[in-house]
Amino acid sequence: MKRVLHILMFAVLTAGCVLNEDIYIDLDSLDTSDLSMFQPTTRGIVDLSKGLPDETTLPDGTSVNGFIENDLAQTKATGCTINDFIQSFMKWQQKRKVIEICGVYRSTDEYGRPITLSGKIIIPADGAIKRVILVSHYTMGSNRECPSSSFPMEGQLAQLGYAVVVPDYIGYGITRHLYHPYLMMELTARNVLDMYLAACPFFKAIGREPENPDIYLMGYSQGGAVSMATEYLIERDHGKGSAHPIDIKRVFAGGGIYDIKATFESYIESNTASYPCGVPFVIVGMVKGHHMSDDLIDKLLLPEIREHVEEWFLEKNTSSGMMNHIIGSSHTDDILAPRAFDRTSAEISLLYQVMTENSILSFAWHPEAPVYMMHSIEDDTVPFAIAAKAKARWAGSNIQYNFGYYGNHQLCCMRFVYTVKTILEDEE
Repeated sequence: MKRVLHILMFAVLTAGCVLNEDIYIDLDSLDTSDLSMFQPTTRGIVDLSKGLPDETTLPDGTSVNGFIENDLAQTKATGCTINDFIQSFMKWQQKRKVIEICGVYRSTDEYGRPITLSGKIIIPADGAIKRVILVSHYTMGSNRECPSSSFPMEGQLAQLGYAVVVPDYIGYGITRHLYHPYLMMELTARNVLDMYLAACPFFKAIGREPENPDIYLMGYSQGGAVSMATEYLIERDHGKGSAHPIDIKRVFAGGGIYDIKATFESYIESNTASYPCGVPFVIVGMVKGHHMSDDLIDKLLLPEIREHVEEWFLEKNTSSGMMNHIIGSSHTDDILAPRAFDRTSAEISLLYQVMTENSILSFAWHPEAPVYMMHSIEDDTVPFAIAAKAKARWAGSNIQYNFGYYGNHQLCCMRFVYTVKTILEDEE
């Protein structure tokens, strides 16, 4: 049975890891009898001296390389000087090869039942590993964008000497047949943390244990909020004096959805959703994650949006950018039914309740570990007001804020990863 399971897992995950015989780690002789350990299924080498793979995407599913090429084409057409940041990003010293390893690990689902999830570990091809960077990925529409099926942009950090651990959330990778319980914060943080716990014995088994036991947490957009929720779980369950203490060196959180209800309310109050698919994403995620009646989806979404729910959020063949194109409007009333605008309705009251329960800002907690929080004032997807609210809520915590005019949500994502790279180079 175990043999069959591994063959199935191999078939699901192979697309994201290109096999390469010129590998630096022998996984074939690895003892995988400890099922609490990350179980590798495929392996490959990425040569970053050639730049990022074309499969590396931004939060809207756009290829990073395509985004840069488009910027260059616009610059050439208009005669304007290329964006200074884009120039810096292109000059990033990408000289090393990294090893990417896809695999599976054990966690729990929203019922508390055991579930097998997938993810990817990216490490330098040679040399010591300084420490682990545990990454929570941003919102993804299609399964081909998830970590085990692509090369995450954060994977570049492995060439600086880090082990980059990137889990797939429930609903992606090996569990793509399930709905993703979008923004169910503590559940997703638990899934993320469980991959780190499974990766630790794996690093020991392959002889690549990090030199330092403390870890970095990192995430952008949905991942920014999940990273903060992961910090919450670690400080609650794995603090000093616990059976398995985990020391956080720093948390990098960018463009985070720290308050789901406030974000959703901004769509209602302004009748504007610059990231249109985010509206059904939230509704479907809350309903499916909390096992509420599908009638709620039927009542809150307009029929022309409702008809795409299974296609978009279960089959997962459509990027969020394509979803936005299909929706064709940034007006919230072109997405939501009229009753969704009635805050006194039972449906909206229930939805707001679960949104509040899953908002990290509603937790009775203040971050203890150092945090670096970045948000663009021009963010057109997660309103800057959410970051400002986080700053007020967590006043007194050890948080360094970087708020500036960094362009839209996609451009700031690139800047966020590049900024983390710069900080890591300065800190080590």
